[in-house]
Amino acid sequence: MTEIISRDNPNIKHYVKLATQRKYRRECGMFVLEGARLCEDALRENAQIETVFLTHSFLEKHGEPEWLTACGAKVFAVSDALGEKLSDTAGTQGVFAVCKVLDKLNLRDRIYSGGKFIVLHGLQDPGNLGTIIRTADAVGVSGVVISSCCDLYSPKVIRATMGSVFRVPLIFCEDIFDAIDAFSERALPTYAAVVSGEARSLDECDFSDGAAVLIGNEGSGLPVQVSERCTYRLTIRMKGNINSLNAAMASGIILWEMMK
Repeated sequence: MTEIISRDNPNIKHYVKLATQRKYRRECGMFVLEGARLCEDALRENAQIETVFLTHSFLEKHGEPEWLTACGAKVFAVSDALGEKLSDTAGTQGVFAVCKVLDKLNLRDRIYSGGKFIVLHGLQDPGNLGTIIRTADAVGVSGVVISSCCDLYSPKVIRATMGSVFRVPLIFCEDIFDAIDAFSERALPTYAAVVSGEARSLDECDFSDGAAVLIGNEGSGLPVQVSERCTYRLTIRMKGNINSLNAAMASGIILWEMMK
């Protein structure tokens, strides 16, 4: 294990740029992980970890973790002060890693008749995106399609998934209309989640033969031209004093109904 003492070390600078710059993540094809559990989840799902940083406090308390041998990564020991520089959270565990981005799944190769998918279009809140992926993992959806959303590989999204990012089939699609057409080709109805008294109530929707539900931007929802292209529009009927829900909360309710 090599010791790093300078914050100007190229490995430290590389990690910080990956953690803070979306463009750099894309150029390098890498992203960062923070926390022992995330690193273990990544290795369990055969993600490729390139570099690991462990703080002195972590090593004194836990020693070298068993998964280090399996990952075959370059391993560096860093001071607690450097760990604070690397950390994106308060009270860091002192475990950091650089990981290769996940394999991209082809839309038409991944979707299939009878499958149940959620399609996220235009989400910009990292917490929402990560939470929805985690919920999708919990209920066992066939896949999550991501279109024009915030960066999946930002540390906030990765942290919010709690490791589910390595388990859920994630499909990237630049053209939302292409996604809708692909579902139609597989005889899968598409449902646009909207806030509308004229839309079909969620509890009246039949997902038994498979479906794809589209969730839109936190503030503006799905563009009209997108919702109109879908087979149906669905809504969650409210009985209280509000007329809409947070995107992650709404997605959780819809996913539960879809998969039950």
